[in-house]
Amino acid sequence: MLLAAPEWFIRADRKLFALINQQLSHPFLDAIFPWWRETITWTPLYLFLLIFVIANAKKSSLPWIIMAVITILLSDQISSSIIKPIFGRLRPCNEPELAGSVRLLLDGCGAGYSFTSSHATNHFAIAIFLMITLQNWLNGYGWVFLLWAGTVVYGQVYVGVHYPLDIIGGALLGSGIGFFTARFYTQRLGGLPFLNSNPND
Repeated sequence: MLLAAPEWFIRADRKLFALINQQLSHPFLDAIFPWWRETITWTPLYLFLLIFVIANAKKSSLPWIIMAVITILLSDQISSSIIKPIFGRLRPCNEPELAGSVRLLLDGCGAGYSFTSSHATNHFAIAIFLMITLQNWLNGYGWVFLLWAGTVVYGQVYVGVHYPLDIIGGALLGSGIGFFTARFYTQRLGGLPFLNSNPND
C-alpha cells in the first residue's frame, strides 16, 4: 500500500472480514449476495425513478437527470481513479497472506485495488442524492435508500472482494459526494418543481 494504516487496524479489519465472509455465511446468503450486489439487478429501480421524475417534471427533469449522472461520475472517478491508486490496497481475494482462506463467491476477483470500494461510493452517493432531491415524495422513508445501499455493499464483503474498511470509506466518500451534488441541485437549480409546490395552493 502506498499509504498504510497501523498494523493493528489492518488486523482488526481482516478479522471483521473473516467474520462476515466465513463465520456468518449461510447457503441462502451465498445464493443471494452475488446477485444482489450486481448493478443490473437494480436497473428496474433506476428506470422507475427516471420515469417517475420525467412523467411529473417533464422538461424540468433534465437538470435532475444531469445531476444524477454527475453524482455517479464523480463518485466513480474519485474512488477508482484517485483514491484507489493512492492507497494501492489489494482486494482480500488477491491478498497473498489470505490465500486459501477467502470464500470468493464470484467468477473472478477483479484486478483493481480495494480501498475505497467503488460499489460503496457509488451506491451511497446516489442514495443520498435521491434522499435529498426526492425527500418531499419519500415522505420520511428516505432511509430505505440507505438500507438498500448498506445491504448492497455488505454483499461486497460477504462475497470476498472487499474489506469492511473499504466499504466504510466508500460509504463516507459517497455520502459526501451525494450530499454536495444534491444540495447544489436543490439550492442552485431549484429542485424538482412538482415536489416543491404546496398542495394547498
